[in-house]
Amino acid sequence: MRFLVVTLFFTFLFSCIDAYDPLDPNGNITIKWDVISWTADGYVAVVTVNNFQMYRHIMSPGWTIGWTWDKKEVIWDMKGAQATEQGDCSKFKGTIPHCCKMNPTVVDLLPGAPYNQQFSNCCRGGVLAAWGQDPQAAVSAFQVSVGQAGTSNKTVKLPQNFTMLGPVPGYTCGPAKIVPPTAFLTPDRRRKTQALMTWNVTCAYSQFLAQKHPSCCVSFSSFYNETITSCPSCACGCENKNKCVKSDSKLLSVVGINTPRKDNVPLLQCTHHMCPIRVHWHVKANYKDYWRAKVAITNFNYRMNYTQWTLVVQHPNLNNVTQVFSFDYKPLVSYGSINDTGMFYGMKFFNELLMEAGPFGNVQSEVLLQKDKETFTFKQGWGFPWKVYFNGDECTLPPPDSYPFLPNSAYSNQPFFPRFTASTVILFLIVFWW
Repeated sequence: MRFLVVTLFFTFLFSCIDAYDPLDPNGNITIKWDVISWTADGYVAVVTVNNFQMYRHIMSPGWTIGWTWDKKEVIWDMKGAQATEQGDCSKFKGTIPHCCKMNPTVVDLLPGAPYNQQFSNCCRGGVLAAWGQDPQAAVSAFQVSVGQAGTSNKTVKLPQNFTMLGPVPGYTCGPAKIVPPTAFLTPDRRRKTQALMTWNVTCAYSQFLAQKHPSCCVSFSSFYNETITSCPSCACGCENKNKCVKSDSKLLSVVGINTPRKDNVPLLQCTHHMCPIRVHWHVKANYKDYWRAKVAITNFNYRMNYTQWTLVVQHPNLNNVTQVFSFDYKPLVSYGSINDTGMFYGMKFFNELLMEAGPFGNVQSEVLLQKDKETFTFKQGWGFPWKVYFNGDECTLPPPDSYPFLPNSAYSNQPFFPRFTASTVILFLIVFWW
């Protein structure tokens, strides 16, 4: 019995630790219910889904929210969203509810929904941008009319067992908690009203729960060493190695190979790492007061376009970013004055879409950083990132002892300029285009 209790304790402890993201300690998805009016048998509420995660967004096919009613509530009507199933409404005569299930599942409406079914911040197919990338697109809302429920804040029972899919699993939602009523401003901003009752539900993400293996890996190279440190073998698991497609395979000419499937099963290009995404960091040049790095993101999944992708990098010299080419950049200062983490993301209408595997399945940028002479060095892999996240999931880094190292003749306090050989150029091209 004691062994069972200890096992359960540590399981819970490690689950909580894994759900905590040190680079985004306050990141979560908050579901807020605002009761705005009472009805004859229940209430009308506005439900708002806020993505407060700095760099993890909700991709297509979007969020799915579920819960369990505490009593025998039904959903009479919805605007801006819909329940995926109506359930058994046979006991109702005349007007039939929108949903009679005790555990409804709700999804956002698609773009172009009929005007009389729309609601503010709805109808984007459940896609939510990361808060750090686009706060205005990081919110979704719908209106729900609930029947057979309480008609006052003393008789209403809060729903239970909230679930959040975004669209993959990985989110764990806490219980609904009553909070101070939300205040609203009228359109002319001269009058303030408030909700009759408000409760919040907080959902946290855990990469451990979302997937068995990482979904990305990192490789390194530098101008001062011909060695290219590739992604570790089977960095993302090799269970599907027999189902991958070689880049020169005749299957690539089959119509529909780039068509997404409803079950979202990936079709990967055959690689030794078997990752859908590879991030390559190349230390490109060293100047007197600056140094330059090149970043390339390659998509090896023939059935996935990554829209509004994000790349988070932790490196001590990101506190002195001078210029970023081809990508947008935003520092992520999570702990006061510690500025060693930044988010890269695509420019709108230029490269915010990372195409599926193939000749266009990559995006690249360069970063110019100013040196801090007290800390700058290329020794012991200092020029490479400490952590790399793609779309909010941590990528597998190579082991530190495999990083490209400085030649014995190099000194950290002197500029070191590249000496390219034919083999260096060939290896460099292979890394960026394979």
